[in-house]
Amino acid sequence: MRVLFAGTPEAALPVLHALMDSTEHEVVGVLTRADARKGRGRTLRPSPVAALARGAGLEVRTPSTLRDQDTQEWVRSLAAEVAVVVAYGRLVPPELLDAPTHGWLNLHFSLLPAWRGAAPVQRALIAGDEVTGATVFRLEEGLDTGPVYGRLTEAVRPTDTSGDLLGRLADAGAPLILDVLHAVAAGAVIPEPQDDAAATLAPMLTAVDGLVTWSDPAPAIDRRVRGVTPAPGAHTTYQGLRLRLGPVTTAPEVTDLAPGQVRVGKREVLVGTGSYALRLGRVAPAGKNWMAADAWARGARPAPGTVLGAPAPTQEVAHQ
Repeated sequence: MRVLFAGTPEAALPVLHALMDSTEHEVVGVLTRADARKGRGRTLRPSPVAALARGAGLEVRTPSTLRDQDTQEWVRSLAAEVAVVVAYGRLVPPELLDAPTHGWLNLHFSLLPAWRGAAPVQRALIAGDEVTGATVFRLEEGLDTGPVYGRLTEAVRPTDTSGDLLGRLADAGAPLILDVLHAVAAGAVIPEPQDDAAATLAPMLTAVDGLVTWSDPAPAIDRRVRGVTPAPGAHTTYQGLRLRLGPVTTAPEVTDLAPGQVRVGKREVLVGTGSYALRLGRVAPAGKNWMAADAWARGARPAPGTVLGAPAPTQEVAHQ
């Protein structure tokens, strides 16, 4: 089939690779986000999808919206039989939904109707889901509400970060897309309506979602840290300055630390929570690179009784 592909981040690359390598399909155009400034030099860099597509000689468009007339005329001119969407990041307006013969088929990284929205993998981890997956559904005007064409399940591993889990789902999603497209071409798909009453939402994460509340139970903090890794990232404060946190491990044998209280050992840094302690992994102090927590502690030398997340100590000024 003639395929229009729409996607932006690295998670979209396995599907684009699979479509480009397929003998059944031809990628006739690619939609992606515009080049963005990244890094310390703020250099303009293409999205991962744009870089791959341009390198393969595919026609790439980076419109800020799909509502402008030129973009809509271009989409229709492709005469695509289907559009495949993976983490594109732009809304498809109603007037384009039927432009491809078989519509726009979206690979969404959850078991819909669970976790409709921009951050399904992160929200599933934070919530403590033990099983998640990926769903191919047809776009309609509602938010991730369209009929389901195929799905797969994936167990959540105890140490998964959102980056780990998303990578596995992206890889597994590529053959799922090919299977769905084969069934669509053969007229063998029976769309399955979603149960809106069972829907949960997965809004985009912000930096606030990465702030650790040490009075929460240790398992909840562990899930939150893994859920926001690598982005937007977990953090707390030390002496009033941000301290970024990598994944932690649990220390259920340690129950005598107050929430946020730090205990430094020879090769470990423990922090109290609302239940039992957590063992810090890597940390990044404000303005510095990532390092092992024990290396940070040797330099920072937190005093006994130090509490992470507490306001910076104030200095009293003597008046004469």
